[in-house]
Amino acid sequence: MRASIFASITNPHMKPEDHAWRALNDHAAAQLRGGFADRVLRVAHGPDPAAWRQLQEYAAAQLRPSFAERVVRAARQLPGIPSLLEQFFFSVGTAAVCAIAVSFFHAHTDQLEDERNLARWHQIAMVAIDEDAGR
Repeated sequence: MRASIFASITNPHMKPEDHAWRALNDHAAAQLRGGFADRVLRVAHGPDPAAWRQLQEYAAAQLRPSFAERVVRAARQLPGIPSLLEQFFFSVGTAAVCAIAVSFFHAHTDQLEDERNLARWHQIAMVAIDEDAGR
């Protein structure tokens, strides 16, 4: 049994869920201006073919006559897709740079760890020397 039906059965003053949805729908519909559905449909379908033709004619008039040729020429001058060999060398180079960076970082952290451990052992040794001197 759904909670809203149970609540309306046990509490006669409570309104069912359907009533609340209808009230919300009515309130939302009252907020819309007249002709809203027609405007939504017009936008969804887009302009009619005559409007598209006018738009294309206007856009074509804005372009210089050699525009298409210049675009094709520029597209032909773009660098091509790298070959498989070029991609392989790029991958190997990237892996080498990463390996060097990791080894440098590892060496640096090892050095810091060694310095920290030596400093602690030095402290322990000093405490031991003080203990031996105190006896």
